[in-house]
Parts: sequence; C-alpha cells; structure tokens
Amino acid sequence: MTRAKADTEIAVPHPRETGVLFGHQEAEAALLNAYKSGRIPHAWLLGGAAGIGKATLAYRMARFVLTHRDPLGPAVQLADSLGVDPNEPAARHIAANSHGSLLTLERTANDKGVLRTVITVDETRQTISFFGSTAAVEGWRVCIVDTVDELNPNAANALLKIIEEPPQQSLFLLVSHAPARLLPTIMSRCRKLPMRPLATDDVIRAAAHAISREVDDPALAEAAAASEGSVARALTLLGGEVLKLQQRTAAMLANLPKVDPRELHALGDLLPLSDRVTLAAFVDSVERWISQRLRTDGASNANLPRLARLAEVWEKIARAARDTQDYNLERKPLVFSVFSLLAEETR
Repeated sequence: MTRAKADTEIAVPHPRETGVLFGHQEAEAALLNAYKSGRIPHAWLLGGAAGIGKATLAYRMARFVLTHRDPLGPAVQLADSLGVDPNEPAARHIAANSHGSLLTLERTANDKGVLRTVITVDETRQTISFFGSTAAVEGWRVCIVDTVDELNPNAANALLKIIEEPPQQSLFLLVSHAPARLLPTIMSRCRKLPMRPLATDDVIRAAAHAISREVDDPALAEAAAASEGSVARALTLLGGEVLKLQQRTAAMLANLPKVDPRELHALGDLLPLSDRVTLAAFVDSVERWISQRLRTDGASNANLPRLARLAEVWEKIARAARDTQDYNLERKPLVFSVFSLLAEETR
C-alpha cells in the first residue's frame, strides 16, 4: 500500500508502513522519555515543515505505545528508541491500517473519488465513539491527526472538546505544517514538539529508503540538495522536469520587478492542466521566495508596512492557487497573476 498524495508522482510507503526514522533524534527522545516517566502529556503537537517526517514519527510513537502498553515495564524502561520489530502484531496491524486502538484522521475521498480539501466534522466525531468507556479497560488508545491544519472549523472545535477532557490512557498526536495558525485553545492543550528540516544526508537516506534507490544516486543527491530538508519535496523533484520548473521560477522571481511576458507564457506552458505536481512545485517556489523576503527584510521596523503588504499578497496567491487546483483551472492565468502582484509589490 502506498500513500495517496495528490501532490507527488512517486509512489512511496505511507508513514504507517515506514518503520525507519531518519534524523529527529531529539524529538524521538522527548516522546520516549515522556512515556517512560509514566506521566506522558495526553496531546502532542508535532510541528514543522511539510515532508520532514512528522507523520512518520507519530506512527512510530503509536507503534511503540501499542506494542508496549506498560510504560513502566522493562521493555520501555530499557528502550533507547521508539523502534519496534515490524513482525510485532501491533506493527503489522498498524501497517495494514487495521489496529483497533489507533484512529487516524486525515483527508479522505468524497463520493466522486476526489480527495477532500479538509477533514470534516463527521470524521472528527469518530473520536467520541473511539475513546469510549472501554478504553480504560483495554488500555492505551491513540489518535493521529494528519494534519490538524486540514480540520475545518467545526472539526477543529469537535477535536478541541475531547482534548479538553481527555479519556484515560488516551494519546493524541497532532501533525501540523503551520502550528501558529491553529486555534490557540488547541495549542494551549498540547505539548509542543517542534521538528526542524532534515540535514541533506538524512534526506538522501530517507528518500533512498522510501523508493529503494541507492544513496549514491546523483539524481537523488541533486533533489535532496534542493529540497530544503523535506523528503517529500525531494521525491517530488526527482521527476527532473519539476526541478527545472522550480529553477526557472526562482530565476524569474529573482528578476522582479522586471517581468518578461514571453517568459511568463513559457512558464505557464510548463504547468499542464490537471497536473497537481507541477502546480504544487510552482506555488512552493513562490512561497519560499516570499518567506525569504519576509525573513530578510523583517529585521528593520521601517520595512514592516511593506512586509505586511507582501504577506497579504501571499494570502491572495495562496487562495488563487487553491481555487486553481480545486476547480482544475488553466494554470497560465495564475502565473500571470502571481508575477503581476509580486512585480507591483517589489517596485
């Protein structure tokens, strides 16, 4: 079984099937030590950039807890990692998405087979029956939300209600690409576990493991170098054409406010209709450019009004990109709109 992701061409194992974690030793140690103490916080917020291994760590923790249900037992107290033998019953059931003590909330397909853009309130309300009165008898129950950013407002409130009054022996592992945007009330009830982008060597090893390639593959090294610490981004870039698209976009952004309409047409031609991979790569390049400008210029108070306008421009671009994807619109108008907005703001 492979992870069903709309924004990647390469079939990779779902995090529930991934038994190896590359990097993030500090984050893993924090979870393990908290569990060993016998007083683990019931809700954790695993925050960081997309594709760096947050969900992989969440499933790794769930696998460990559901294999070793007694935190004070010798198997836990002597453990130096969250690693579990893949032949353990809990590990096999989690990999098959059939473990009765693990609930995963993630985007699902609608009745037309199209992946929803949000996690719905009805799906989130499954937590009520899942964390029922039998949980205390049967031991630990774990809920992974991947990602909490994708909960719609009603779903977020439904999750908040059960986190506010956690059942006995419950563990919530909330994955977030943008923790600062979450409901403050959810954030306040979670132990925050920030996770940093991976080192390039870890990206190479993780990507090679995911798709069964050699770590000395030159294409893999090139993609990892441009991935900014994200395994998911490296795997997307492995297509070659996507990497060229991002490089071309970056070069055009560097020339702002100068814009060549011919180059815009050529760039738009690289974004075919219905291709979510290239659209995601284009938007990702723009977001990284804007983020860099915000970081670079943010040190001076004199730049604050301009930075605020640039942030507003990004919100417009993000909304337009979502509409383009959700309604499968032509990509070229988005390209022209993006560069028009950014050229105006950088003059």
